[in-house]
Amino acid sequence: MLGRRHFRVKVLQALYAYFQGGETRVEIAEKNLLQSIEKMEELFYLQISFLLDLLHFYEVRMEEAKHKFIPTEEELNPNIKLLNNRQFLQLKNNLQVTQAISRYKIFWNDEQEMLRKVNQKIKNSKELSEYLNSGTDSYEEDAAFLARLFRKYIARSGDLRSYCEERYLYWVDDFDMASIFILKMMKSMDEKFPPTSSPSDLFHRESSEEADDDRKFILELFRLTILHSEEYEKLIESRTRNWELERIALTDIILIKMALSELLHFSQIPVKVTLNEYIEISKQFSSQKSKSFINGILDKLVADLTAEKKIKKRGRGLMT
Repeated sequence: MLGRRHFRVKVLQALYAYFQGGETRVEIAEKNLLQSIEKMEELFYLQISFLLDLLHFYEVRMEEAKHKFIPTEEELNPNIKLLNNRQFLQLKNNLQVTQAISRYKIFWNDEQEMLRKVNQKIKNSKELSEYLNSGTDSYEEDAAFLARLFRKYIARSGDLRSYCEERYLYWVDDFDMASIFILKMMKSMDEKFPPTSSPSDLFHRESSEEADDDRKFILELFRLTILHSEEYEKLIESRTRNWELERIALTDIILIKMALSELLHFSQIPVKVTLNEYIEISKQFSSQKSKSFINGILDKLVADLTAEKKIKKRGRGLMT
């Protein structure tokens, strides 16, 4: 399921757009934020759909080769092991996958060139040759190969990533997360995986109460960071006397403001968790120097705010 770090990243993106002068109405910005999280599921099914269409493309080309003017023996009697891949057939025949592809209006009719390029790479790959000629036949082998194929030719596809970014701007940062969820889903499947099961269950909390907690966390973090923005800027300035705020990257400022919101207003989140989370996020969205800068500023601010007794956490161990 989606975790708090991913929610923090989505809030960071929304705040960056807000402070850059994008959507200035907070209620609309919040709506866009929640929509960007919900669209993760669409991206999940889009990548699965690409995998299914890729193998359909593979099958069509295989059939076309049989009708060449002078087909080879291999073209007349192709190895269809990949088309009989058990896990592929489970996804192809899954009711939830079919409905989601239809619901999200995912079509690849205009992307035949992208499918052709990826198909050619797979056809010429050592991995496919070894799989087709392994001499073994098991669900475990099928699942392992399909995961390898997805990881190398879909999760790492620059063309598919660009296509997703054009379809929805924020997907460029969500692309890897969706790929990770698909690989987790593949690993969790077995021969008994029913056609009515929902592959996207990984996205959802086990209870509505947990889902409500997530929504509350997202919106409060977003609102509090905006509400206390000027206050947080003064705190940052107090610890960056040799720097003007204009010289500090906006992403770095927002990450520090978000961390301050958690430190000061989320009593159930331990200080150490907040610090670790924002340092990890800075590795993805900031430079190496920024990571050290953010770490240093937050350490100083935590020391100051703790001494002033402004950080109030409930429960044993939450101050560390």
